[in-house]
Amino acid sequence: MNLTINHDAEVLTIDQPGGRRDVPLYSREAFELISREWVRVGWSLRYYHTFSWFGRPILQLPEDLIRLQEVVYEIRPDVIVETGVFDGGSLLFHASLCQAMNKGRVIGIDVEIRAGVREALSEHPLSHRIRLIEGNSVAPEIVAQVHGLVKSGETALVILDSNHTQAHVAAELEAYAPLVTRGSCIVAADGIMRDLSDVPHGEATWAHDHPAAAAREFLAWHPEFEMRQPEWKVNTSPLTQNVTYWPDGWLWRKA
Repeated sequence: MNLTINHDAEVLTIDQPGGRRDVPLYSREAFELISREWVRVGWSLRYYHTFSWFGRPILQLPEDLIRLQEVVYEIRPDVIVETGVFDGGSLLFHASLCQAMNKGRVIGIDVEIRAGVREALSEHPLSHRIRLIEGNSVAPEIVAQVHGLVKSGETALVILDSNHTQAHVAAELEAYAPLVTRGSCIVAADGIMRDLSDVPHGEATWAHDHPAAAAREFLAWHPEFEMRQPEWKVNTSPLTQNVTYWPDGWLWRKA
């Protein structure tokens, strides 16, 4: 697909198999098409590697963090479980929200938590909100440990952001979805991989091997969940779709 912007005519031309068509440049459809390419180009240039949160790198698209903040504020979970720690910025993001609400704690799981990351998080003012667990997120003993840290009756929200293969995310969904309380959700992050298979630094296998595929497969076997992006709390625009790295990633346990 090729996109051509004509500012003078205020038209976006789309060339793709099957023909060419024009849409108004300042329309919802044009915004969504241009945003998709912006996400793809930005990912290839490591745009998401340019942010930090409370002093630690955070490898997330800011748009996703704002949407996540809206969800956390609405649900007010007792515990947020995240697989994938890396440099710890996401854990601090969750912990800062918990601190602001005076409620909640964070459990971070990773197959390897580097000494520098562990030290930085342990010395951080938000450390009392964070529990780190090192190990494979789908290993039975790790899953059992995490389940043991979530008390009966607590509201839990889960974010899956570790190994992004379909098989691994599918295993994580089966392991951690039982923690998700009614009205809360489990998020399979980085389904955008399906749109990155042909960009620099992408991999051809991502076209079919990605978290969104695992989420859709999970949904087919778990009717107690539904897939939908978070409701926009404020919207005076004609837009309806998130600009996101997490397409088809939000799975909500039905109330």
